[in-house]
Amino acid sequence: MPLTHISLRKGKSPEYRRALMKQIYLAMRETFNVPEEDRFMTVTEHDDSQFDYGADYLDIKRSDDLVMIQITANNTRTLDQKKALYAKIAERLAADPGVRPEDVLINLVEVQKENWSFGNGEAQYA
Repeated sequence: MPLTHISLRKGKSPEYRRALMKQIYLAMRETFNVPEEDRFMTVTEHDDSQFDYGADYLDIKRSDDLVMIQITANNTRTLDQKKALYAKIAERLAADPGVRPEDVLINLVEVQKENWSFGNGEAQYA
């Protein structure tokens, strides 16, 4: 069950934001075996005073179109699956809505299965 938070600068269209969510979800389905309907995502937009980044960190040339993606997921994936996810997200976002791969930052937070409650106050995976 991935929980995905997407952060970007203010000013993008609703279609752009929807495309971000759609393409990230499809990438997770393709590489992380995420089931259909296992989709929990937010997009947060920030003005200049709330959005800062290293424009050249690790010699990657980022722009103000940077998209920061944080995915919280079960700690059940292999390193190869993680690498495939990162590559697939960058590929899909380049195709739609047109994000440069240099502007795709991904942080994966892994948790144990019992750390989820999907509703009703129950630990469904425990």
